[in-house]
Amino acid sequence: QVHLVESGGGLVQPGGSLRLSCAASGFALHAHVIFWFRQAPGKEREGVSCISLSDGSTYYADSVKGRFTISRDNAAPTFYLQMNSLKFEDTAVYYCATDHWGLRSCSDVDANAFDAWGRGTLVNVSS
Repeated sequence: QVHLVESGGGLVQPGGSLRLSCAASGFALHAHVIFWFRQAPGKEREGVSCISLSDGSTYYADSVKGRFTISRDNAAPTFYLQMNSLKFEDTAVYYCATDHWGLRSCSDVDANAFDAWGRGTLVNVSS
């Protein structure tokens, strides 16, 4: 089974930076991509960023382009979301996700397309 654990969230001021980590196991199975989603209180879960495990290609939501960067450490494996120039509207619980059978791609910008999730890490952007 694919297992994902997020970390790195916390309280940060607007304009600050955080790096989220997603520690992954079980990728010997079939996982193809890692997708970061976020969900603010009272709002729908939205796709933030994605990286392909096969070729390293990436996806970014328009709201985070130029501010967030997704990357990976193949040795661990661990996936990162570097978040710079944080805004109040970035406040949310951030989740990493994938699918067990490697059927999804970074073009599947829909939380319902993924069946393996971490428990999330809270990012609170506040002055």
